[in-house]
Amino acid sequence: MIEGVMMRSPRFFAVACRRENKEIVVQKESVESILRRFQWLNKPFLRGTLALIDAIVLGMKSLTFSANIAMEDIEKANPRPKKEEQPSESTEGGGQKRQRINDLTIGATMILGLALGVGIFAITPHLLTDLLKHWIKNSILLNLCEGFIRIAMFVGYVALISLMKDIRRVFQYHGAEHKVINTFEVGLDLTGENIAKHGTIHPRCGTSFILLVFVLSILVFSFLGWADVWYVRIGSRLALLPVVAGIGYEIVRFAGRHKDSRLLRVILGPGLLLQKLTTRQPSDDMVEVALKALRSVLEDEKEQSPEPAAA
Repeated sequence: MIEGVMMRSPRFFAVACRRENKEIVVQKESVESILRRFQWLNKPFLRGTLALIDAIVLGMKSLTFSANIAMEDIEKANPRPKKEEQPSESTEGGGQKRQRINDLTIGATMILGLALGVGIFAITPHLLTDLLKHWIKNSILLNLCEGFIRIAMFVGYVALISLMKDIRRVFQYHGAEHKVINTFEVGLDLTGENIAKHGTIHPRCGTSFILLVFVLSILVFSFLGWADVWYVRIGSRLALLPVVAGIGYEIVRFAGRHKDSRLLRVILGPGLLLQKLTTRQPSDDMVEVALKALRSVLEDEKEQSPEPAAA
C-alpha cells in the first residue's frame, strides 16, 4: 500500500496507513471469500485461481483507500487559492463527488496496470521467442526460451523499480508486514524486540508465488507444442494460466505449513531470493503501521470467536 500495510484474517481485513501528520488511520471490514461462500469450490487446484481473484479484489480496495489518504494529505498540504474554490466542493456532496472521481481514476489505473502486466509479461516474451523459431525447431526448447525471457524481464523490472525512492518505501512496508507476520506465526508476543529478531522473507509471499507460476508455466506450456499461428499459442497459454496458478497456489500453501521442509525451500528458493529485492528492512514507524493492521484484524476475530485467529 501507499505508506501502509493490509492484513487479512479468515473473516476480516484491515488497512493501516501513515498520514503526513504521523497519525495512523485504519479501515477494516468483514470479508467473505469466494471459497468460504461456496465451499464446494474449495478443492485443490481449483481454489488457487479463486483465492487469487479474492486477493486482487482486496488489493484494489486497499490500494484505493491508501491512495485516497495520500491524495487528501496532498490537498491539505497544497490548498488551492480561494478564488479557484468552487462552492459545491465545500459541501458534503462535492466531497463525495471528488471521492467517486478519485476511486474511478484509481480503479481505471489498476485495470490498465493489469492489462499492461499481461501484455508485457505474458504476450511480449512469447512474441520475442517466436523470432527464434527460424533457428530453434524444437518446441520444448522454444518454450524454455520463452520462460527464461519472461523470468528475466520480470526480475529486471523489479530490480529497476526498486531503484525508485517511493517504491523502496513500499518494499520497506512489505518487509514490515513480513516481520510482524513471522513473529505472530511463531507465537511470540508482538513486541518491538521480538519483531526485530525476524527477517523480511516469508514463504507465502506473492513474490514467490509469481516467480513459481513463471517456472511452472515453462513445464505446463511445454506440452502445448508450438502452433503455427501466434494468437492461437497466446490464447492457449492465457487459458491455461488458471491451471498454472492453481498448481502454484497449492505448493505455496503447503510450503507455508511446512516451513522447515528443505525440499520446499529448494523449490521456493528463487522466489525467496527475489524477496531480497521486493522487501527491505523497515523503520520502526513502518513496523508500527504493520502491527496496527494485524492487531485490528486479530481484535475483530477475537470478538467473533474465542478460538485463536489464523493469519
